[in-house]
Order: sequence, then C-alpha cells, then structure tokens
Amino acid sequence: MNYTTGAGQSVELSVGPFKAQLPEQTADAQVDGNARMFLNAVEDALATTSYRDPSPVPQIGDAPPVAQQGRPPMSQGATDASVLMLAGGATTVMVGGTAAVLMYVSQFADPVVCGLVFGAPTALVLALARLAKKAKDALPDEIHNHYDGTVHQEYSETTNNNRWWGRSSTEN
Repeated sequence: MNYTTGAGQSVELSVGPFKAQLPEQTADAQVDGNARMFLNAVEDALATTSYRDPSPVPQIGDAPPVAQQGRPPMSQGATDASVLMLAGGATTVMVGGTAAVLMYVSQFADPVVCGLVFGAPTALVLALARLAKKAKDALPDEIHNHYDGTVHQEYSETTNNNRWWGRSSTEN
C-alpha cells in the first residue's frame, strides 16, 4: 500500500508481516526508531499468548476432594456462619468508625445520642434477621412423593364454621 504525505513524501506500508518501510527522505532517526518500536510492540501483541494444557482431564469418581490453599474445607452451615460473622464484624467497624469520626469532628456530639442513632439500625437488622429465621422455621416441610405403578391419591379438607346462636355448618 503506497501513501503520499502532504509534503509529497511516499510511504510504503506492508501489513502482512507487520513491517513498514519508512520513506528514504526521512532523515530524523528519532521518528524512525519510534516507528520501529511501535511496529515491534504490535508484533509482540499479536503473537500467540495462549496455552493449552495437554495433560489428561482427571476422571470423575469417588476420590475425596483435595484441600486447596486458603480457608480449610468446611460444611455449608459453617461457611454461612463464617461469612455472617465477617459481615457483622465489618458492619460494626464501619458504624463504630463513623460514630467516632462524627464525635471527633463535631467536638460536642453526645456519645449517648450517637450510640442511639448508630446503634438503632444495627439492632433493627438483628431483630429482622431473628424474625426471618423464626418465620423460616415455621414454614411446613416440603413433601416429595415418589411412586411406582398405579396410584390413587385423594386429598380432602374439612372446614367447620361455628357461628353464634347455635348455627354451624360443615363444608367438605
């Protein structure tokens, strides 16, 4: 590809091997060096940088899991409790730090008022969490029935409506 600059200089560029031939009229060695550095950087960027591991994939089977670096393996309940404790600790530090900064900056903030203002959201969150846990425990168990062969299943519900003055009704 030939390109002519505004000064009448002819530049020939070749895209295939990513090499450019600079014009013979350019006497500035700095420009020539920068262009070569740029083209070398483009060549390096376009070089293959991926790697595929040729080792065989491990078989899926009865082998126990291998302990990894970091936290030791725990049950799901222990993991959930650990994350909850870490989140609670971080929240406590943020709320306490905010209260401390507010009292220091204002120089006249009442510690009792700050404790109430910053402690109330934490108490509310803890109360809502306890309420949600109790509500979760109050839900009925989910029932899954698995049958083989012909099955006849009947479900009926009886409601008694007891009213004043001795009148009552039963609905099936």
